[in-house]
Amino acid sequence: MISPLFGTPLLLVEGKERVMVASDLHLGLEFELMLCGVSIPSQTVRILERLQSFISEIKPDRLLLLGDIKHNVPRISWQEKREVPDFLSRLARLVPVEIIPGNHDAGVADMAPPGVRIRSASGFVRDGVGYFHGHTWPDEKILHAEILVAGHLHPALRLRDSLGPTPTRPVWARAAIKPEAAQQHYGFDCQKEIIIMPAFNELCGGLPLNLPCEDPRGPLLTLVDMDRARIYLLDGTDLGHLSEIKASQERQSGQQELLPGDGHLHF
Repeated sequence: MISPLFGTPLLLVEGKERVMVASDLHLGLEFELMLCGVSIPSQTVRILERLQSFISEIKPDRLLLLGDIKHNVPRISWQEKREVPDFLSRLARLVPVEIIPGNHDAGVADMAPPGVRIRSASGFVRDGVGYFHGHTWPDEKILHAEILVAGHLHPALRLRDSLGPTPTRPVWARAAIKPEAAQQHYGFDCQKEIIIMPAFNELCGGLPLNLPCEDPRGPLLTLVDMDRARIYLLDGTDLGHLSEIKASQERQSGQQELLPGDGHLHF
């Protein structure tokens, strides 16, 4: 069973093991903001404490970090050199940690302490679930899994209320693989579904799926039938298919009507 944890961008996958999944931590993002003239205290301890709290509550058998553990590329900032090894070490004291490197994770293998396993950037399969970050095409074996899980896109929506557009809100997206895209790249059709995770770091912002996107951000938007994706807020609110959300916003000039979630969302 695959279940988002209510109110937070974490996934719990229950098979032979209970795996808690987080994506897109982007530790060290504050360093880039500082270079742009924005001063924000390091959020690494806060992110660590959030994960530690959920690990203590959920008691998973392992923690899977689904890419973009660190932020700065191509270099490693002094902040990341100081904070990332300790961050991973503290998590590994609580639970076995695995990492699928993302496009921001150059050098993360050298910073990983004992107890942290670095997986292939093309992903891997466990208990019928295929995991990959999403910045590159996954290994062919991933598409043979029962269901896929990826991050990378930081999926979000920008809704409207009576005052106009609101800030982006992180969302879960569950979509089908485009058979023609799989056929073109891998040479076979694929009828599987994929769950795209929101970013765990709240400072990351998001890619508004309901707005035009000029940057494809890798193969995910090519591989996935996003217009027919089912979209959920973190509180469990089912917003329907992305195409319906877009059509509704085109019709409405007032507030976007949302139904409250019941807190029991299961994929």
